[in-house]
Amino acid sequence: MPTKHRAKSETARPLPSVAGNQNGIATEEFSHWIKTQLFDDVPIAICVIDRNFQIVEANKTFTETYGSWCGQSCFRVYKNLDNRCEQCGAIRTFADGQTRVREERGKVQDGREMSYLVHMLPIRRSNGEIPYVVEMSTDITHIKQLEKQKLEAERLGAVGETVAGIAHGIKNVLMGLEGGVYVVNSGLRHGDGERFAKGWSMLQENITRISSFVREFLDFAKGRKTTVDNVDPNVPARQVYELFRDSAAQSKIDLRLDVQEDLPEAPLDANGIHTCLVNLVSNAIDACLMSEGQRKFHVTLKTREDDGVLIYEVVDNGRGVDYEISRKIFTSFFSTKGSDKGTGLGLLTTKKIVHQHGGKVSFNSKERQGSTFRIELPRHRLPQPGETTAASEPAETTSGNKRQD
Repeated sequence: MPTKHRAKSETARPLPSVAGNQNGIATEEFSHWIKTQLFDDVPIAICVIDRNFQIVEANKTFTETYGSWCGQSCFRVYKNLDNRCEQCGAIRTFADGQTRVREERGKVQDGREMSYLVHMLPIRRSNGEIPYVVEMSTDITHIKQLEKQKLEAERLGAVGETVAGIAHGIKNVLMGLEGGVYVVNSGLRHGDGERFAKGWSMLQENITRISSFVREFLDFAKGRKTTVDNVDPNVPARQVYELFRDSAAQSKIDLRLDVQEDLPEAPLDANGIHTCLVNLVSNAIDACLMSEGQRKFHVTLKTREDDGVLIYEVVDNGRGVDYEISRKIFTSFFSTKGSDKGTGLGLLTTKKIVHQHGGKVSFNSKERQGSTFRIELPRHRLPQPGETTAASEPAETTSGNKRQD
């Protein structure tokens, strides 16, 4: 091992005065082995660089991995660069004396690209000066390759799930269209105007379904972007209430609106919040329609602000869901409405829009007792007017159970 440039005085520390261990190995022998062999025997590449980024010492593994280093800079040996790395971690360790760990990519002596994890440790003199930094690098190329393969497998799995979901959704709509065509043709053959009208209604309903399915899927796939303006938080809630009030009444469901008046304006994507509330209210109404029993059903849409957090809630006393179903609630293409109604994208889209606003969506549900969905938007995390943000993917916050549309 080269010793010409080694700065031993800065690192040497006295060992405890132990006469020996039970195997009879003297402390002096152990100390000698550390000084003369351990540096070269460890299976990681170690080098010592000075403040000019010149390598002044390196062990056997480093030499075998990166090749000749004597009189060369670390950036030349690691990455074959002419100048210091733009995001140099060593220069920061020289400045603040902090130990750092980071992933890097470089070239080994046979020309291969290598990913490595490097630990940077300062060597201090008694006066606090840091003349050297020790860099210990471990080859993680194989691990990175496995990570890449895993991501590719997950991507292919997601593609397969997406294709299967689309095919299943379109198949169900086509069956409805075929049924409508049959009824229309039957009405024409028999001169039955009522039957013809029924078939035509079936066609219109299924055309609307496939249009809605494609639109929801495209919005989800494109990663819908938000553009915010200062708006009254109650406006989207009132609009959604007006949208569903009559249809809910026809289904004998009491739709209620409970808003906190005089809420200050907030930077929101009004259309996005409208979409979220439409999904939640639609889900709540369907949960009531799918419930057993003759009790009076109600859905309440609420708005309020609590300690700087805007809150939207949709509460129903519908069917609720059990624990197993609740675990799949934010899964794409999962639906409890049945294959003839739900696309399985409503709550997934809602979650994305809420995350774009820096908020979270949570739920509580008890089977056969009802559910509560809550959107929480901290004002300090809302995007500013004029900003355009893409969907992010923080983990959703959930509690209890609920259904997906």
